[in-house]
Amino acid sequence: MNPLNQQQRRMRLWVMGAWMALLILVIWQQLQQGLTFNSVAWAIFFSVPLLAPLRGLVRGHRYTHTWATLCVLPYFIVGISESVSNPAIRNWALSLLGCSLLWFFALLGFLRVTPNNQADRSEEHT
Repeated sequence: MNPLNQQQRRMRLWVMGAWMALLILVIWQQLQQGLTFNSVAWAIFFSVPLLAPLRGLVRGHRYTHTWATLCVLPYFIVGISESVSNPAIRNWALSLLGCSLLWFFALLGFLRVTPNNQADRSEEHT
């Protein structure tokens, strides 16, 4: 894998920052009721789509950044539906929506500034 230039490193920081904010929002919402077995189980369940691409995101694999855009969808849908239908958690839902959009556009930005080398795809399938 080629070393990243300054613009690619900057976009990767945006990707990882938005990923971290989204993970914190998801876990915080589930655990704010207290540390019970159910709340911890739901926090883990809701975190799985975020944890799935973590290894490839940390390594900077372009292929992982490509399919990670699909992991945004559940959080985007929850953010929209809860902000419209549940006034009690509207602020959290709007934050979730904003972070999911930020992560999505950061992923697209990373894909835009990195070259698409077909030869590197065989080693990036993680």
